[in-house]
Amino acid sequence: MRLDRFLASLPSHNRQQVRLMLAQRRVRVDGQVVSDPLAEVREFNRVELDDQLLQAGRPARYLMLHKPTGCVSATQDPQHRTVLDLLPAALREDLHIAGRLDFNTTGLMILTNDGQWSRRLTQPATKLPKHYLVETEDEIGEHYVAKFLEGFYFAFEGLTTLPAQLDILGPRQARLAIVEGRYHQVKRMFGHFDNKVVGLHRESMGAIRLDPRLAPGEFRELTAEEVATV
Repeated sequence: MRLDRFLASLPSHNRQQVRLMLAQRRVRVDGQVVSDPLAEVREFNRVELDDQLLQAGRPARYLMLHKPTGCVSATQDPQHRTVLDLLPAALREDLHIAGRLDFNTTGLMILTNDGQWSRRLTQPATKLPKHYLVETEDEIGEHYVAKFLEGFYFAFEGLTTLPAQLDILGPRQARLAIVEGRYHQVKRMFGHFDNKVVGLHRESMGAIRLDPRLAPGEFRELTAEEVATV
């Protein structure tokens, strides 16, 4: 929300008063004086007027998790262990998943309470590639590469997938870069060739790579540099 609109939404603060208090440099956001009415204010920001606290703000949290197999990408599930169950109870509040993984898919998962940031990370429009290591039941042919670049028509959604890059690493192993996250997308792509995916591991999302020091089920906070890449 714009700073002027945030201030005007508070009791007893009309637009004229807001313009005056900003011009008088009486407003601080996260400890810094801000006079620009168009400055963005989010739920994570601390906002003060003189010595009056208008919004305390709350900490933004960004966690990297090494998702193990046999774990549900959900905040709660009545039958299975969820990725949130892997975190201490004190860290779970308000977190959501940025880019889900299937039950038996492993690798990088991001959990955050920052919806605006997670949308930039996951929405196809930003074209941030997600890299997967794929193992298949049958051999991967060279002709796969052109088809992945061309895209696959998914009748259920009535759409064609965006171009994807497939690098063949071995007879039954490849690295795949996609910018979407359709339902079972990778398995359906290889299913076009009647080739079953038997192993799927997400290595990275955009510039954020899974920390090799994290064992399955372990997590850490993202660094400020990692957060800033999105």
